[in-house]
Amino acid sequence: MALLPDDEASALDWLAFEQSGVLTSAQATRMLTAGLVRGRVRSGRWRSICRGVLLTGNGRLTRDQQLWVAVLAAGRAAVLAGTTAATEGGVRGLRSAPLHVLVPADRRAGRIMRGLPADMPAVLVHRTSVLPEAHLQLARPPRTTTARAVVDAAGWASGVREAQLVLAAACQQRRVSPEEIGAVVDVLPRARRRHLIRRTVADIAGGAEALSELHFLALCRRHGLPPPDLQERRTDQAGRTRWLDAYWREWRLHVEIDGAHHMDARQWADDMRRQNDIWTTGDRILRFPAWQIRAHPDETAATLHRALRAAGWTPPT
Repeated sequence: MALLPDDEASALDWLAFEQSGVLTSAQATRMLTAGLVRGRVRSGRWRSICRGVLLTGNGRLTRDQQLWVAVLAAGRAAVLAGTTAATEGGVRGLRSAPLHVLVPADRRAGRIMRGLPADMPAVLVHRTSVLPEAHLQLARPPRTTTARAVVDAAGWASGVREAQLVLAAACQQRRVSPEEIGAVVDVLPRARRRHLIRRTVADIAGGAEALSELHFLALCRRHGLPPPDLQERRTDQAGRTRWLDAYWREWRLHVEIDGAHHMDARQWADDMRRQNDIWTTGDRILRFPAWQIRAHPDETAATLHRALRAAGWTPPT
């Protein structure tokens, strides 16, 4: 961590401290002569990162320095965005590269910056015509709010699964709420995957937080099954609070979606106790591994259809 400059530090020292040692050439030459700047680079005291961006040192770039390089190299009004801004906002488990930067639509910025050194990840530059002050986070380096970041990340994702993963992770980790995401979408009428984002956050608001639960709700919609309640609270025989993954109260059918951790022996024994508790109250229970919902949706839906009909559900004609 850089040391705080002392009372006798120059304006250059303070700016370098604020920007993790990364400056634009224009910033440097406002405080030093162009000759002094070139001399520091030639002597190895400073390092030229890419055109117009300097490091006031000569070591490998840290993560903070990489972020500053991305913003400063992108130019006027650039801010960190997408998964990069979401990660800076505290969302865990997202891709650390490439770095995503957002600039105004009138800027002529290439999608991929070239000429970056080996210790700098690729930078993707996106343009937008809608970036109100409410979507900007007071942070250094500048970035979008987490809500705007996850909406952009979902739109820029390589596929639907990745888009939903970003939304689910941000909400599950309590870094942003479905309502905050919805407010961002309201002012982005041309946002990519707008319908998917709205449907996903509606499912999350209804109780779905894990990606497997989102897939389960989508499966029910696609096959004409009634929507279940998610994360239904229940007290077991020992007085402990339990949460049911999916529950059709009217037909007393419970579905448990098992992730990889359910293969652990202790978890398996606990799952059996929960299953016995449910059966002894008169409810039915079905269990599916999360992978089956994705890999064999028709088979899963057929099983649910039979169970619901056996419990008294009548499919709509």
